Amino acid sequence: MSFLPKSRKARRRLTILLAIAPVAALAAGLALYGMRDSISLFYTPAQAQEAHVPAGRKVQLGGLVQAGSVVKHPDGLVEFVVADQKATSKVRYQGDLPDLFREGQGIVASGSFDESGVFVAKQVLAKHDERYMPREVAKAIKAQGEWRGEGSGKPSYDAPGASKP
Repeated sequence: MSFLPKSRKARRRLTILLAIAPVAALAAGLALYGMRDSISLFYTPAQAQEAHVPAGRKVQLGGLVQAGSVVKHPDGLVEFVVADQKATSKVRYQGDLPDLFREGQGIVASGSFDESGVFVAKQVLAKHDERYMPREVAKAIKAQGEWRGEGSGKPSYDAPGASKP
């Protein structure tokens, strides 16, 4: 009993399919392998703590810069705290910050957590006007139920679990 179809045309199609399938699977596998380092997941501080992001994994961390947390060192190192409604994360960045970076503003930092749990940023992006908030930050804040909508004031996080009206 043969598993091949009786029709010559159907056998030819099956042979072509069996020849192309492994090549396509190999191409897809190589593409995914090549992109593994370029994938960057977005987290708020609370989501990063819940997900237990491993040290060294490239991610984006977003939230509001906590008031009074920015410390600029003479060697160009800047340390600050990014907060959401539930948690905070300490961020360390070496370099020049964007001109619009300041306390109470929404930011997105790209980098990774180190072994001590400090986020080491390679890039920091700040919002560009009063109404703009990075899409990922707005989505995460809405998911936490903290979104205040247009014109009702922006949230300000000074400590985990505390917000000012």
